[in-house]
Amino acid sequence: MKSFSSRNPIPIALVGIVLLGLGVTAAMNADDLPIIGGGTTYTAEFREAAGISPDNEVRVAGVKVGEVSDVDLDDGKVLVSFKVKDAWLGDKTRADIKIKTLLGQKFLSLVPDGQQSLNPGQAIPLERTTAPYDVLEAFRGLSGTVDEIDTDQLAQSFDTISETFANTPDDVKGALSGLSALSKTISSRDQQLAKLLSNTEQITGTLAERDAEVQRLIQDGNQLLEEISRREEAIRTLLQGTKELSGQLRGLVADNNEQLGPALAELDQLTGMLSRNQESLRQGISNLAPFARLFTNTLGNGRWFDAFMCGLLPPAVGPFNEEGCRL
Repeated sequence: MKSFSSRNPIPIALVGIVLLGLGVTAAMNADDLPIIGGGTTYTAEFREAAGISPDNEVRVAGVKVGEVSDVDLDDGKVLVSFKVKDAWLGDKTRADIKIKTLLGQKFLSLVPDGQQSLNPGQAIPLERTTAPYDVLEAFRGLSGTVDEIDTDQLAQSFDTISETFANTPDDVKGALSGLSALSKTISSRDQQLAKLLSNTEQITGTLAERDAEVQRLIQDGNQLLEEISRREEAIRTLLQGTKELSGQLRGLVADNNEQLGPALAELDQLTGMLSRNQESLRQGISNLAPFARLFTNTLGNGRWFDAFMCGLLPPAVGPFNEEGCRL
């Protein structure tokens, strides 16, 4: 058998390049691979997209089981492709597009039903799918529609109707008079209403643009509340322990009252004496400083005392100490 070093390197390099390419391809399409992939791909038909988009969650009973992979238009219907992993879907499964947040983010809700497994090659029909009504889009449409209304002509039309029914019974005339007053009010507040609707459109647009940030803020708030809830038991245990400690200290003081009383009284006397002699203590510490300095100099020249004695003999006694001590 030939050794590895004696083999032709060209075939080995080609095989290595092919294997490397297969590995890169498998890594880029990992979600589509069996067993380790993102799950089985299903499709569902809807009358409208209702804001659903790729990467939106797919849930079963409120639990995330996959993601939406694609949204296409197919023969006047919206075809939503999604992947599901670790969840069983029956042949009567329902699919509903639901609102995830107040800002309009959506998710695909599945209700498994049926006796047999759902065929991945057969889309869930329109009879078993529903789409929500998008409130944000309704506000945007309302703003555009109101901007196109000719309020002066509308007010004139209401006035004409009121004059035409002038000789009708009192109930009808009262209703028409109120309708005319309403038209005049709308006409007089045309600019304010237009500004209000314009601001409403800006608010909805801003909220739609900041959907991810607001959603993250809400999620962080939920995490904070969950953490406080988890720490509730620790806080309760801490308070209970503090209560028990105070009881133990109260019992300790009661049991040792005879010993603690005299000790505290003596401590009070000691502090009082120190307070009364504060000036003397200060003077003593001040006088101690020169002594400590001289004593330090005595021991600072090595392993001996460097000092001299003065006054051992009276002055003018013998040949020593004729002039006495002079420091």
